[in-house]
Amino acid sequence: MARLRRSDLARMALRASLLQATWNYERQQGLGWAWSLGPALRRLYPDHDERCARLAEHTAYFNSQPTLASFALGAVAALEERRAAGEGPDAIGMLRVRSVLGASLAALGDRLFWLTLRPLAACLGVLFALGGTWRGALVMWLCYNVVHQSLRFAGVGLGYREGPAVVSEARRAQLDRLTRLLCLGGSVVVGVLVAVLLVPGGNPRPVVFQATLSAGLGLGLIVAQRPRPSPTEWALGVGALCLIAAWWR
Repeated sequence: MARLRRSDLARMALRASLLQATWNYERQQGLGWAWSLGPALRRLYPDHDERCARLAEHTAYFNSQPTLASFALGAVAALEERRAAGEGPDAIGMLRVRSVLGASLAALGDRLFWLTLRPLAACLGVLFALGGTWRGALVMWLCYNVVHQSLRFAGVGLGYREGPAVVSEARRAQLDRLTRLLCLGGSVVVGVLVAVLLVPGGNPRPVVFQATLSAGLGLGLIVAQRPRPSPTEWALGVGALCLIAAWWR
C-alpha cells in the first residue's frame, strides 16, 4: 500500500498558499483545494484515469479560512490514503468530511487571523514605520507570516497524523489560547502606538489631533466587530474620505 511521505505533505503545504488563486462564486476554493491535494493523489493513485477521477471529485465546493484549511487538507489526505487501500469513505463521505472540517476551521481561523493577527501585524508595522523607515513593512510582513506559514505547514502534518480528529476540543483550546495571547500582544502594541502618536518626543499633539485619533480608533473597533465590508461599502467609504480630504484642503 502506498503511503504519503513528508515531501508530499510539504508540497501540499506549499501549494496551499495558492488555495484562493482560482476562487469563484460557484466552487469558491474548490479548484485550489484539488490542486493542493494533487501531490497526495499522485502518490496514492498511480493509475492516471483513477487519479483524474479523484481529482475531479475534489474540485467540488469548498470554503474555509485559507491558513487553517491546511489542517483539513492533511486530514483528507489521510482519508484518501485509507481509501486507496480500500478502507476509507466513499466520494459522498469524503465531501461531508471536507464540509464539516472547512466550516469548523473557518469559525476558528476568522477570529484568529482577520480579527487578531492582521490588526496586530498592521499596528506593529505602523509603529516601526513612524520614523519613515522601510523596517515597518518588513516587521508587518514577518509578524503575520511567522504565524501564518508556521500554522500552514504544521497544519498539514497534524491533519495527516490525526485525521478528522484534528479539530478536537483540545485543538480548539490550543487555537483559542493562541488567539488570546495575540490579543494581549495587540493591546500592548496599540497602547504604545497611541502614546507615541499623542506625545511624540514628549510634546503633546494639538487637541484636534487627539480627538481625531480617538474617533478613528473608536470607529475602527466598532467596524472590526462586523463582517468584512462589501464592495459598495468600500466605494462609499473611499468617496467619503475623498470629500473630507478635498474639504480639508
